[in-house]
Amino acid sequence: MASANVQTFLFLVVFYFMFGVSLANFNYTWGPGNWNKTNCPYGNNHPNVTQTSNKFIVGGSENWHYGFDYMDWARKNGPFFVNDTLVFKYDPPNPNGGFPHSVYLLPNYWSFIKCDFRRAKRIANPNHMGAGEGFEFVLKKMQPYYFAGGEHEGIHCNNGTMKFVVMPLKRWPF
Repeated sequence: MASANVQTFLFLVVFYFMFGVSLANFNYTWGPGNWNKTNCPYGNNHPNVTQTSNKFIVGGSENWHYGFDYMDWARKNGPFFVNDTLVFKYDPPNPNGGFPHSVYLLPNYWSFIKCDFRRAKRIANPNHMGAGEGFEFVLKKMQPYYFAGGEHEGIHCNNGTMKFVVMPLKRWPF
């Protein structure tokens, strides 16, 4: 009985968390005057409507580094949509000091909370970035994506800042 209650509780926590992330762009204001004519929900006034994807540099001008709150960044830059691209930019390993960085995709919410990298997939290693264009990750499905920095035995993830989750939504062709 207790395990059923725990499972129900975890399901509700995950559901509310994903729902909250999907509604993360709280700065958007609904109402008249806030719709462009291409995406008007009451009819399409543009003859050549095309749906495009967006490209987001993770962390904005801060890029991917230790000490930045990426959960806050994701909340402020959402919502994200299917086929949007996240670009991870960070400095290459420096022999004179500094921290090398990597990006891991964690398999589930529990791994994300615990910063458990045992079943995680490394999608970018410390040598991927440099000063170039960065590593691009396309959000291909409507599912939660859990990202974390995994260097130094996950300490950057464990302090709670170098990790974030996105739940891309489907774009509706209005």
